[in-house]
Amino acid sequence: MTNPVLLLHGALGSKTQLDPLKVALEASGRTVYSLNFSGHSGESFRKDFGIETFADDVLRFMQAQELKTADIFGYSMGGYVALWLAHQHPSGIGRIVTLGTKFDWTPESAEREVKKVDPQKIEEKIPAFARILQHRHAPNDWKELLHKTATMMTALGHKPLLTLEILETITHDVTVLLGDQDDMADLMFSKKVAEALPHGKFASLEKTPHPIERVDVKFLHRVLGESLKSKV
Repeated sequence: MTNPVLLLHGALGSKTQLDPLKVALEASGRTVYSLNFSGHSGESFRKDFGIETFADDVLRFMQAQELKTADIFGYSMGGYVALWLAHQHPSGIGRIVTLGTKFDWTPESAEREVKKVDPQKIEEKIPAFARILQHRHAPNDWKELLHKTATMMTALGHKPLLTLEILETITHDVTVLLGDQDDMADLMFSKKVAEALPHGKFASLEKTPHPIERVDVKFLHRVLGESLKSKV
């Protein structure tokens, strides 16, 4: 019997961005769930904000849905959450696939990412994206979400949660996927993460940039079908 699949979105994202993948997986016979992290897509902010809180969001969701074990696909930040959850609560997690997840957090890389989530600059330079964020996260203040995300990134830059030492203790089957046109996650470090994981493997997706909306769903679905296939 195959595990249900849980889809985790990225920073500033929402579960609806993963709906095309959800439909494809369900069409192939998988039971699929998705959720919005706290502070995203109208979900209330909790006292704390960050990877550890989002991992707790997943635990609460699994308990509410009575999911004893689930395979996880985590896009971008969602992949980081999935691996942290596997470290903290290994028994409830099956296979994991990450896509476009940034693992190479340093003060310098965090500073670069923080500049991308400046609300004022987004409003000035890409107002259409500002409107998308406002609509996606209503009734929450999208600017507050960006500020909290920037704080989270800065904290990860100074103290990454997923060190190579911690990754070496995660014994789940993990596939680290990265698009060959991804400009956020570092290729060499992603390979290093896959090597550090006892049962990790790395795969590159051709002609694939970072934004999930630009990922070929049919191609990704085929890759997931292999990565999440139960062993006989």
